[in-house]
Amino acid sequence: MLEDGKIYLGTSRKPDDSLQKPEYLDLKLANRHGLITGATGTGKTVSLQILTEGFSNAGVPVFCADVKGDLSGLAMAGKGKDFLEKRAQDIGLEDYEYQDFPAIFWDLFGEQGHPIRTTVSEMGPLLLSRLMDLTDAQEGVLNIAFRIADEEGLLLLDMKDLQAMLSNIAERSKEISTRLGNVSKQSVSAIQRSLLVLEEQGGDYFFGEPALRIADLMRTTRDGRGSVNILAADKLMMSPRLYATFLLWLLSELFEELPEVGDADKPKLVFFFDEAHLLFDGAPKILVDRVEQVVKLIRSKGVGVYFVTQNPLDVPDGVLAQLGNRVQHALRAYTPREQKAVKSAAETFRPNPDFVAVDTIKNLGVGEALVSTLEKKGVPSMVQRTLIRPPQSRLGPLTKAERKKVIGVSPVAGQYDDTLDRESAFEILQERTEQQAKAEEAERKREDAEKKRKTGSRARGRKRRSSRQSVGEAAMKSVTRSIASSLGRALVRGILGSLKRGF
Repeated sequence: MLEDGKIYLGTSRKPDDSLQKPEYLDLKLANRHGLITGATGTGKTVSLQILTEGFSNAGVPVFCADVKGDLSGLAMAGKGKDFLEKRAQDIGLEDYEYQDFPAIFWDLFGEQGHPIRTTVSEMGPLLLSRLMDLTDAQEGVLNIAFRIADEEGLLLLDMKDLQAMLSNIAERSKEISTRLGNVSKQSVSAIQRSLLVLEEQGGDYFFGEPALRIADLMRTTRDGRGSVNILAADKLMMSPRLYATFLLWLLSELFEELPEVGDADKPKLVFFFDEAHLLFDGAPKILVDRVEQVVKLIRSKGVGVYFVTQNPLDVPDGVLAQLGNRVQHALRAYTPREQKAVKSAAETFRPNPDFVAVDTIKNLGVGEALVSTLEKKGVPSMVQRTLIRPPQSRLGPLTKAERKKVIGVSPVAGQYDDTLDRESAFEILQERTEQQAKAEEAERKREDAEKKRKTGSRARGRKRRSSRQSVGEAAMKSVTRSIASSLGRALVRGILGSLKRGF
């Protein structure tokens, strides 16, 4: 029943409930993205789990967010349970056996996994504006702050760097406004208040160094299995905008860093985006358009993106059109919107003359789904009513002791645990301010000494102001020139505003 180059999903049934044929996901077409949908309690998490197992055994690394804690069970082999054994028997899976998988646990807060961080510079102004829900005017000011930081070589690593940069452009607003646009102190203050709110939501854990290396998500074991990267998201879900922005940043990093691979035998990485509606809820059109563009183009980098959500209407049409592999669990149709969702889901499938999809979706049992995957030349298969295979790993979460043991033997243990705080915008701007203050004090003393040396009356009138720059101004410009010249060129940002590396 298992075939090389394919992931076994389950076995389809005929209208009389007899077995029909095994249903597979072709690894060559797995980077054409996918969608797992269904109401709560219908089996979406198990479908995500068995897909993850299949990719890992095929040597494909996986990244997935664990919203409820259940996916941590991938790290341990399952235990014999009657309903699992019965499902294996019902679908004709004779070689069913339990297995653990090479899991690496991550956590933005560093509590249930390795800390996972990025820098403010790498996130970029577009995603950061989305994260803080800024107005257009405030987003414009934030873009100016990043532009000045990029031009002057000021690294924005953590939140105190960005706070210092905002204060700096507020002080220089007159100079900057003539060149880049209005920088109002009101907008700067509003952004700084938003940063404080973000900090309370956990942003100070996320922004900093050492930043995540994408290569650490793409590990394989000595026996050729792909690593299963599991993000602890139960606490993170309390800040849904941070959750969605983080996963979107990660997707953009994959897009910017990975080279083109063309048509490969299997993906280089598969990315599962659970609770996908959080990405699009309230998102401005420009962001949705760019997400659509990234999803469309990232498959050429060998990355498959699978959205997991309750309702297919949660995903914009432009993105939905890119999702070729579908697993549709049961949907309820009590409200007009739910009825529309059922009809929309049914219409996306290639029809099967044996049943009416719009009626079948409402009557699927737990662990049962309508499945359609891409076949040769990217043509969708005829939709099939499918009994999903049972997972090989544990159903349900690990204990704290088990999780701690897995973290302790992780291949990235010790690499991200301690926070770094190297010289960046905060320290440089602080030093610049001190230099300016010292220069101004030296200028004041020089002027006082010059006055003392002068004699005579005030008859000569008011001293004409010198057109020469003061020592303080000269010091400021010198520092700015030296910093800018150390960068050598303006930083390059990608399609979602994140910083490109390796240029």
